[in-house]
Amino acid sequence: MSEKTERHGRCLCGAVSVSLPATSTTVGACHCDMCRRWSGGPFLEIPGDPDTQFVGGDAIRVFNSSEWAERGFCSICGTHLFYRLKATGQHFIPVGLFDDTDGLEFAQEVFVDEQPHYYRFANDTKRLTGAELFALISGEET
Repeated sequence: MSEKTERHGRCLCGAVSVSLPATSTTVGACHCDMCRRWSGGPFLEIPGDPDTQFVGGDAIRVFNSSEWAERGFCSICGTHLFYRLKATGQHFIPVGLFDDTDGLEFAQEVFVDEQPHYYRFANDTKRLTGAELFALISGEET
């Protein structure tokens, strides 16, 4: 039996699909105000890379949501497709898009300082404030 090399996902209507290497095994959660407004709750994502492949580009629309990031969605069904860092092109893709979630591990939460009081995850994850995340991204923290 061959080892799985990719993880496949799609939007609700199927107009857009995405493939990630099966080596993407961590799930993260963002609790920032923008992600919660965008997703209706914490944004649960699998990190991709600048080469993440989306098929169905005619249906993909991009919203410039901040100085550092943009968000993609399907223009037909409205499904959220990605959060992408402008500086690096790294994608963060909603875990709910993927058909197969075997082998995924909930590993990190960010913007925990913006997390509302009405929910908490029971998993033992790495938890970063917004300031800690930006320091890590900028290389100021080791």
